Parts: sequence; structure tokens; C-alpha cells
Amino acid sequence: MTNGNKKCGRDYVRPGTGANLSMKMQTPLADTARELVADDKGLLAMDESNPTCDKRFAELGIPQTEERRRAYRDMIVTAPGLAESISGAILYDETIRQKTNDGRPFAEVLADAGIVPGIKVDAGATDLAGHPGEKVTEGLDKLRDRLAEYRGMGARFAKWRAVIALGDGIPTRTGIEINAHTLARYAALCQEAGLVPVVEPEVLMEGDHSLKRCREATQEVLEAVFDQLSRQGVSLEEMLLKPNMVLPGLDAPDQESAEAVADVTVRTLLRTVPAAVPGIAFLSGGQPAQLASARLNAMNVRFRGRLPWAVTFSFSRAIQQPALEIWRGDDAHAAAAQKALLYRARCNRAARRGEYGEAMENPDQSSRS
Repeated sequence: MTNGNKKCGRDYVRPGTGANLSMKMQTPLADTARELVADDKGLLAMDESNPTCDKRFAELGIPQTEERRRAYRDMIVTAPGLAESISGAILYDETIRQKTNDGRPFAEVLADAGIVPGIKVDAGATDLAGHPGEKVTEGLDKLRDRLAEYRGMGARFAKWRAVIALGDGIPTRTGIEINAHTLARYAALCQEAGLVPVVEPEVLMEGDHSLKRCREATQEVLEAVFDQLSRQGVSLEEMLLKPNMVLPGLDAPDQESAEAVADVTVRTLLRTVPAAVPGIAFLSGGQPAQLASARLNAMNVRFRGRLPWAVTFSFSRAIQQPALEIWRGDDAHAAAAQKALLYRARCNRAARRGEYGEAMENPDQSSRS
């Protein structure tokens, strides 16, 4: 007879019963998921595809070569003290295969520093046939084999991004459901392979939509995602969610305060995200670095201690961009770039604690840090 309190041979906590249970799921994946959101730290997303990385290099006059990409990532993973603010780093396929100047694999260097290595496994978004303006993320083909390879290379978690655009008549229900189904298939394969899935449904900032419109779309997307995760048997205690903040469009005439964004975002998540999920790590989505920190800080000031899951960051440009602008492809600037990187990471750890403020943004602070 099957024990109703067991699932797939693991101690099982019923989804939605809360994160403050005295008995937490004790599995390697659950432990990794909690490790990624522990100690007021967050994730560094350094998983830009080669075309995206090259585009950012081109804007700063940096040669778009594999060696320059490797040198840039070397500067990041060897930054002294990065683990004080960063719990995990998401790598790209090229990156996880690269090595530091002294010949050590990046994943090994990160792990030795106390940072959990992760890997982006989706193959990017492509047009959704029959649905103009909508995208679906590809990469499920042979994903089981790729996950096994990445696990052998030291990755302990993975990430998959789905993009949802807002506009006239979109997103459609079909577009939402296809992306939710794909995210859940990826998550189930990750857990089968021994990797924690970071599930990233992103409602894009582009457009002139209102805060209310973004809230409605984000709620619909998250409801569909968690419905599919449940249907496909994904263990919520062994995953993380990486959503967008609920924001007005970049071109919207009304840009609400950080406090208003914090309130709407958290209330939307409370309606949709089961308490069994260990943590929510927000993407920055192209927000200015200081604004992303301020909005995360407002959430933790207003709701800290009252939420069932940890609320943290999984930022890319909002941490890396200042360092990239200092480095500019010149290794002589690496030390100064590392200081800027560490400073931005510390700002976001402070935001996770609800201790970030304008005083931290004194332009002299980063040079003294």
C-alpha cells in the first residue's frame, strides 16, 4: 500500500502548507534550494547568451570574441568576497566550459568560494506559430542528456526563461498555457536529473501598459505555471521561482513608487505562489540598478517576517553593468571593475535585509569599498 504522506520515495510536505513547518523536506535538492536563498544572499545571473554578451560588448567597443567573453567572466568569478553577497551563479553553456587565467573551471572556482554553480538550459525564445507577437521557449529536445552533462560538470541548479509580452490582444490564453507547460516539463526533468529548477516566467517591461495590467497578466501567468507544476509532479520544496516584479511598462505615463510596486508585487505573489516554495528570486528585467535595489528593499521593509518564502534577487545587468562599463575589455581595469561588482552585490544584499537606502549610492562609496 502506498503511504499517502510519501511522494516519489521522498518525505513530502503538502504544497501550500507553509515554509515555517518544524519539519522541512530533507533531500539534497531541497537543501540546495534553501541554500540558494539563505543568509540574505541572492543569485548572480551571468548566463547571457553569446549574442547578448556580444551586443553589450559592442556598445562599449569591446571585441566580440570568445577570449574576451572568457576574460570578462574570469573577472567576475574571481572577484574576492563575492560569496559574501552571492549564493549562486547562473552560467551559460560556453561559460561552464571555460576556465580562469590559471586554468581552473569556472564552476570549480565558484564552488570552492562557497557559491553554488548553476546553468541556463533553455535555447531561447522563438515566435509562437499562429500567435503573432507571442513567443515560446525552445530547448526541451535532448534536455535530459544535457542536464546529465551539466550535473557532471558541477552544476547543482538550472534555469529556464519564458517570456510573456503585453500588448493588444496578448498574451493569449494559448500563449500562457504553452509556456507554463514547457516550464513545468523542464522543471520535472531537472528534478529527475538531480538539479534544482529555477522557474522563470517573465512578463516583459516593454510597452506602455499600466501597473494594473501587469498585475493581471502576472497573476494569470503564475496561476497557469503552478497549475502545470502540480500536474507534472514537480516538488515545490525543491525549486525556486524567478518572476518579474509587477511594474508599469517602460513607456507608461504613470511610474508608481517603489512602495506601490512592492505592495502590488507581494500581494500578487501571495495570491499565486504556494508557501511550500522556498524562495522567490526576482529578475531585474532591464531596470536601472538603483531602482531594482530600491524596489526589492521596499518589499523586505514592508513585508519582512510576514512572508512564507524568502524574497531575494537574481539580477544580471543590475549587478554587472557598472562593472562592465569600467572593465571595457581592458584587464588593467579588472580590479576596479570587481570593486563595482562587489559594491552592487552588497547593495542588493542590503535590500534583501531591508537596509538599502540612498546613502549607499554615494558615488564615492564604490571606490572606497
